[in-house]
Amino acid sequence: MTNARSRLVPALIYAALSTAIVSSLGMLLVPTISREMDVSVSTAQWMLTVNLLVGAIATPVMGRLSDGPHKKRLLLVSLLIILIGSLIAATAANFTIFLIGRALQGLTYGIVPVTIALARRYVPAKSAQAAISSLSVTVSTGIGIGYPLTGIIAGLFDFRIAFWFAALFVVTAIIVVHRVMPEGTDTQATSTPFDFTGAALLGLGLGALLLGIGEGPNWGWVSPWTLGAFILAAITLTAWARLELRSDYPLINLHVLKNGEVMLANCTAVGLGAAMYIGLSISSLIAQAPAITGYGLAMPVFWAGFVMFPLSVGSFSANRLVRRFSHRIHLATLLPIGTAAMTVAGMLLWFAHTELWQILIGMLVLGLGMGASYAAMPALIARSVAAEELGSSVSFNQVLRTVGSSFGTAVAGAVLAANMAPDLHPTHTGITATLAIGAILCLAVFVALLARNLIARSRPVTG
Repeated sequence: MTNARSRLVPALIYAALSTAIVSSLGMLLVPTISREMDVSVSTAQWMLTVNLLVGAIATPVMGRLSDGPHKKRLLLVSLLIILIGSLIAATAANFTIFLIGRALQGLTYGIVPVTIALARRYVPAKSAQAAISSLSVTVSTGIGIGYPLTGIIAGLFDFRIAFWFAALFVVTAIIVVHRVMPEGTDTQATSTPFDFTGAALLGLGLGALLLGIGEGPNWGWVSPWTLGAFILAAITLTAWARLELRSDYPLINLHVLKNGEVMLANCTAVGLGAAMYIGLSISSLIAQAPAITGYGLAMPVFWAGFVMFPLSVGSFSANRLVRRFSHRIHLATLLPIGTAAMTVAGMLLWFAHTELWQILIGMLVLGLGMGASYAAMPALIARSVAAEELGSSVSFNQVLRTVGSSFGTAVAGAVLAANMAPDLHPTHTGITATLAIGAILCLAVFVALLARNLIARSRPVTG
């Protein structure tokens, strides 16, 4: 039993790494997919959009189900669906079938909340916080490894081989989960009715919101389609919130948002999610852009993925430091520290991004900030909500990160679209402006967190 417990956290981290591996098949391969499947770059971007849409819908559903008694079965079924999606994408004869595979791969966004729920249930209490922090930063750490792997495979062979590699990794994750995770149902979990109406409303609302954000730059921000998507999202999400507040068995217990630490983690997730995606996407674009643009590093896809490797180093290092000093530093203090590092990274990239070493340093510091921030957020939630609400609460935090990333995508797309050179590459002005927005977003979140901490410390202690 002790040996099984010692293997549990590494097994959960390995399962969560499937999210990073599948995520790395995104923005780096857009130019390749556009060329190989004979579609425009804007059409190829749907490989990101559809993946994000399904992920935003699947994450809260999987989070709520992970609070129930069938955690292991949920993780295995989810990994199986992701495997099927990877196989479909790898063998797709046309772009439509390819998108079906990418849609099924969207379930990968819900894997981390499920692994966190398993850690909270089966890892000893004294080690649970460290395990949850490690699982939370697994994706950002893994992306720094997944991108180079994707670049190498796609550069040496073919994009389809990259998807075959993802499928193989998911197979090994299924084997590890089957062998290591505790058998049977979770006897301590309560079996409650599933909120199908809430899931449908949240899925429709988030889908409409992310669709409007993602396609706004293409449709036009005041076009009927964009406005219609936002109006539908507002109506549907309002109806969902009213339903959840009245429900005895809500998909997400919105009452826990009244807790200050949970609200702090969730608000931070949106801002940092947007800033993170801007930094990652623009750095990837700079790496592959031709030198004639004045900022491009003209790196082939084989090498472009390595630009993200320092992100992995920084995120992993920060997580180790968080685990070592978590008993001495308040978790709420780690958020401003992590956000400060991300702000420094944003400023570095804003003012210096035309040399490879500048991008690498920016990615390293960004990884340090992400590692500290993303380790603190779920840990704050985990210690502030009841065990039966952990899966849905952490999954909601993941959803907000996804929504923030979508905002980052939309902002970057809109600014770059307005600053295109005749050769259809973004101008240096557009690149700089987009990076400036990311840096200012980080700064705004940091100032808000700092102000909250100062206000909290100035309040007199009662009782």
